[in-house]
Amino acid sequence: MIHNYLLFTIALVFAVLLLVMAGERLKVSYPIFLVLGGLLISFIPGIPPIALDPDIVFLIFLPPILYAAAWYTSWHDFWKWKRAIGLLAFGLVFLTATIVAYVSESLIPGFTLAAGFLLGGIISPPDAVAATAVLRGMPIPRRVITILEGESLVNDASSLIVFKFALAAMATNSFVMGEAVTSFFVMAIMGILVGLVIALAAYYLHRWLPTTPSIDIALTLITPYVMYITAETFHFSGVLAVVTGGLFLSYRSHKFLSSQSRLQATVVWQTLIFLLNGTVFILIGLDLPVIVHGLQDVSQFDAILYGLIISAVIIVIRLLWTHTMAFLPRILSRSIREKESNPTWKGPFIVSFAAMRGVVSLAAAFSIPLLLPGGEAFPYRNLILFITFVVILVTLVGQGLLLPYIIRWIKVEEIDPIASEGEQEAELQLYLKQASLRILKERHSRYVEKNPLVANLHAQLESDIALTEQRMASFDCNIREQENYRKVLTDVLNEQREELVRLRGARLFSEEVLRKQAAQLDLDEARLHGGLS
Repeated sequence: MIHNYLLFTIALVFAVLLLVMAGERLKVSYPIFLVLGGLLISFIPGIPPIALDPDIVFLIFLPPILYAAAWYTSWHDFWKWKRAIGLLAFGLVFLTATIVAYVSESLIPGFTLAAGFLLGGIISPPDAVAATAVLRGMPIPRRVITILEGESLVNDASSLIVFKFALAAMATNSFVMGEAVTSFFVMAIMGILVGLVIALAAYYLHRWLPTTPSIDIALTLITPYVMYITAETFHFSGVLAVVTGGLFLSYRSHKFLSSQSRLQATVVWQTLIFLLNGTVFILIGLDLPVIVHGLQDVSQFDAILYGLIISAVIIVIRLLWTHTMAFLPRILSRSIREKESNPTWKGPFIVSFAAMRGVVSLAAAFSIPLLLPGGEAFPYRNLILFITFVVILVTLVGQGLLLPYIIRWIKVEEIDPIASEGEQEAELQLYLKQASLRILKERHSRYVEKNPLVANLHAQLESDIALTEQRMASFDCNIREQENYRKVLTDVLNEQREELVRLRGARLFSEEVLRKQAAQLDLDEARLHGGLS
């Protein structure tokens, strides 16, 4: 039996890799291609039915994905746009759930308001990974990316809380608004506190224990699970615990992780998150036969119609909400008009159109129990599952495929003009080298005169400062000249690698020294192409 599971896992990972490579070749974002690929695979004769286990998604997949997203989120940018993020992650989630509840109650015969809130809580949160993957490499304003990423960090928490309350209301046939509001704040605040406490404990573990890079990485892999499980055990928000803890530790990572730990952890986490995201997206497509098979009491035509109507409803709600919340505060507050540049209609439109639903919505739908506490079948469970799947297809595949063309058509521009990454990097390097040179002169001038190694460092810093200043002046070059520069430098680095191979054959240097130099060339090329942050 274990051999079958192992073979299935290997086959699934291999399918993910093939589909991602095919998507890259066809210029289609991999979440979209994986869902479509999973759909096609599910129709192959002999493929066993695969049901997405919500416990596996919430426990195995969700904590590391959220933790990684929080880790690479800029706390400064998150806080700067906290108003927009909060309005989307909480205000829009609750508004969407409410409107979906009333629309579905009036649209679907026999559908109750509690079932409507259940459906609304399931389909209200957009998927961060899908949006980031679709928008990758496109000329999107930094503000838009920050708001989308910040929203995705916390909207899972608010939507899952709505889902839990609606589920309890259907199970007990009772709902008290005052208790629900109180419970919401308790779950949210205590989830944040749990995340902070465990993050603080992890921080001191890294600092006090004699860790190695391998141990540091292992601890970072364990930490999000401890946060999530601890919070959920006490019925608090595991999502907010993981997000809060991730933000806390990310901001202080330079204090408890060595440079080697950070470099190795980046590679490990990038690979892990890629595999986790790829697996859950292909599982969405593979789930279709199970979902359709469960649709027994409603015709497929009606179910598809319900799904399309509700998809249109949530798209329109988000479109209206994002534009209203983008411009109404500016109209009402002069300080906002002075602090924030005008987003124009294009920024809010991208924020609204990039809201693609994903695995959290489907996992929440699958987590609806089969039976009520009294033993009766849970009403409309299969229909809710099918509608959720339709919403995912419409928003992820439909909007995801259209989004690149829309962005090129509307010609969106940077809202908050800032220097390019290359210019900022050069300016930062200049600042650090000037600070280093100042320290040498103020604290270690006697060594500069007497120690040839320190004297060489002094001369190297002066040379680096001059080269960096020249590099900053070169940013006035046009795009073609910059591309030619990258092409030339890439060719130079490749030739150095070839020279390392020849030197290895000549055995003039030790293998360890050659390996370190090859790693340095890899770092140089990663910086050149923006692959190393």
